[in-house]
Amino acid sequence: MQRTSLRFARSPLTPTVRHRLHASVHTSSSTHSLIYAVVRRIPRGRVATYGQVAFLAGLPRHARLVGYALHALPDNSSLPWHRVVNVQGRTSPRSDGMGHDQLQRLMLQREGVRFSRQGVLSLSRYQWHPRTPASAS
Repeated sequence: MQRTSLRFARSPLTPTVRHRLHASVHTSSSTHSLIYAVVRRIPRGRVATYGQVAFLAGLPRHARLVGYALHALPDNSSLPWHRVVNVQGRTSPRSDGMGHDQLQRLMLQREGVRFSRQGVLSLSRYQWHPRTPASAS
């Protein structure tokens, strides 16, 4: 993951504000890395919820951050982003309306995940339950 570089030439920002901005960019990058490490562990044919990924990444109650991190992935990413679903067992449409929810469903179906007619998968059947913490793998 690349760290975004901020340029402060001719900036009226104080050194303290500059340091905080650099820290926030680094923190965002490192939290995304934690999230990606968890998502990478989800096996084929299994899913995890946004909240579950956040919890396993050491970011409890930050499910929305998981969504932001996955949205930030480049189109050619090999990360299995499609294995993360909402707490109801549904795929979540993106705000850009590009049909990623339909692609996600198709990718999961190719891995053997079945959806009801209402577009819901059974979390009791397909939810991933890791046996070891992320740091042990």
